Amino acid sequence: MFVPERKHTIAVTVGNVTVGGGSPVAVQSMTNTDTADAAATAAQVAELYRAGSELVRITVNTHEAAAAVSEIRARLADDGLGDVPLIGDFHYNGHVLLRKFPGCAAALDKYRINPGNVGKGRNHDDNFATMIACAVEHGKPVRIGVNAGSLDAELLDDLMEQNAQASVPLDARSVFLEAMVQSALRSAAAAEELGLPRDRIILSAKISRVQELVRVYRALADRTDHALHLGLTEAGMGMKGLVGSAAGLAILLQQGIGDTIRVSLTPEPGGPRTQEVRAAQQILQALDIRPFLPQVTACPGCGRTTSSYFQELSQEVERFLHARMPEWSRTKPRAAELQVAVMGCVVNGPGESRAAHIGISLPGTGEAPRSPVYEDGVQVCTLEGPTLAKDFLARIEAYVARME
Repeated sequence: MFVPERKHTIAVTVGNVTVGGGSPVAVQSMTNTDTADAAATAAQVAELYRAGSELVRITVNTHEAAAAVSEIRARLADDGLGDVPLIGDFHYNGHVLLRKFPGCAAALDKYRINPGNVGKGRNHDDNFATMIACAVEHGKPVRIGVNAGSLDAELLDDLMEQNAQASVPLDARSVFLEAMVQSALRSAAAAEELGLPRDRIILSAKISRVQELVRVYRALADRTDHALHLGLTEAGMGMKGLVGSAAGLAILLQQGIGDTIRVSLTPEPGGPRTQEVRAAQQILQALDIRPFLPQVTACPGCGRTTSSYFQELSQEVERFLHARMPEWSRTKPRAAELQVAVMGCVVNGPGESRAAHIGISLPGTGEAPRSPVYEDGVQVCTLEGPTLAKDFLARIEAYVARME
């Protein structure tokens, strides 16, 4: 099995998670509650963490939000989740909030600083220095997170002016992307000069277009060994957000770029925030980078599968695997690597079922109503009748029980 070779980056400790340095690519997410509502925010942090978000970011944008961070941490501890790596997302006023609320500064495991909105001119430098000083005092790592939508205007103007005077000027978009890269690199260098150790810096440069995301992160990976956080920002809703994020992140991850990822999906009104966690896990699992859940191979259906039974069984198997994985993760952790096939006819059914750890080949239209089951490439039995689904799930359970 081919697994992309990771580019070397510096290891950064965020709470109980190591980012970079060859550690597994970490999944993270972000709450969308009002952080000032400590109860609601702690509940969503817990929900995201239990869904598999190994780091969770919260907005810290007001005095009330900053004051609530300590309570959020306490509520998580009361829920048995005191070790959840909690990241504070600061924009515009982080220098004020971190100084005024030292309990907030201490309770967070990492600060996210956007160099494009910490002020202008002298204020920019002073405000940035204040936030870095807080990180140094409290021993916290920092993500310097550049965003295309809030890029440092003064830096961009300087680069545009230099480009205009060049003998062979670049197009404006290329200059913009270079400004994103330089904003991250210059800010990291400034943080180090201010005393923040190199192994407490993570970089990101997020943008909403896939090809531009790839260009920016390739440039960063070529020019620094800082750990990199990947994400297609403002990815959007539903299919668009999922496909765009998968396309961009897969290209970079396949090239060994990226130490932690987030899939920034816009949820449906009232929809679960955890969808983006599952999407990030699936991207990593599809690339054979990290296993999280048993995977089900199922055919798309065709004229040979006019019955919907193989679809219904596929759904039932998926639900069963999701329900059992919390227990298996404790007693049979290798179950996350399990490959299950649920196929709908004789054309590819036996072949895909043999290739999986355990698979079933259901009868297509006109075929005999019997379903051979394969384990590790060998047919072990044939199932049929009204208890077929129950019997197949029992075989999966028995297979996992035998896993070392």
